[in-house]
Amino acid sequence: MELATLPTNPFHMSYSNRKPIQGVFHSHNVYEIYYFHGGRCNYLIGDKIYVLSPGDLIIMNGMTLHCANVDTETEYHRSIIHFDPAYVQPFLEMSHTVNILKPFQDLRNYRIQLRGEDKTELEEILARMDRWNPPKETIEFNRFRLAFIDLLYFIYQYCQKPLEERPEFPSDKEKHVQNIISFVESHYNEDLHMEQLERHMHLSKYYLSKIFKDVTGVTIFDYLYQLRINQAKILFLMNKEMSVTEACYQVGFKHLAHFSRMFKAQVGCTPEQFRKQMKKQQ
Repeated sequence: MELATLPTNPFHMSYSNRKPIQGVFHSHNVYEIYYFHGGRCNYLIGDKIYVLSPGDLIIMNGMTLHCANVDTETEYHRSIIHFDPAYVQPFLEMSHTVNILKPFQDLRNYRIQLRGEDKTELEEILARMDRWNPPKETIEFNRFRLAFIDLLYFIYQYCQKPLEERPEFPSDKEKHVQNIISFVESHYNEDLHMEQLERHMHLSKYYLSKIFKDVTGVTIFDYLYQLRINQAKILFLMNKEMSVTEACYQVGFKHLAHFSRMFKAQVGCTPEQFRKQMKKQQ
């Protein structure tokens, strides 16, 4: 499975796109709003797989590897928006406003399942944005951006409950552990060492190891291997012709025997057995 990093622009919208695609894992340092109009698609974000239905809206912070696994026998219909947070900064500085970027900052990657009138309203906002895109003069530009701000308020309203239910970190220790997890998620397929975390966090590697085990119950490397194995399962799902050796090196293992041993311990079968099961499902 190919990995890619998308180019970044302050704002880009692809509305009601029906072109076929080849699924590619990618990441980017801009936020993303993804809306599924129809087709058959499993959307993969990190180690999570979402089976999509028409009306599903996904917000993403962009940095977690993600990819659409599409059934090529059906039409894949979606709308996608990429935007730099700075694009909406002027609206955050106005009086009587709320932080409409909070769902992207705190929830990171989150699916909203819209149905009925809410689905209709969302699609009307997207259509209104498309009407003014690309804007040709000042009035059109402002109407376009106001429609986009309306979309962000729509998303914020839907995310209020999960934001309120999201537990606050009781201490710096939990915050540090969340930062370790974010770092590992972004670099899981690299040759990771504790010294890298030490430099990134500006904290002793011994302290980081201790607090991670205290908070999660597992070691940092236990978590890393679990993440790598989950990613390998996704690779076998996405590309049924991928070899065990390819998957091994792509998710960051340096030795095939180590990969096979860790895979069997976590999944209950060897990578080759799992791969054959995936091929049977074609």
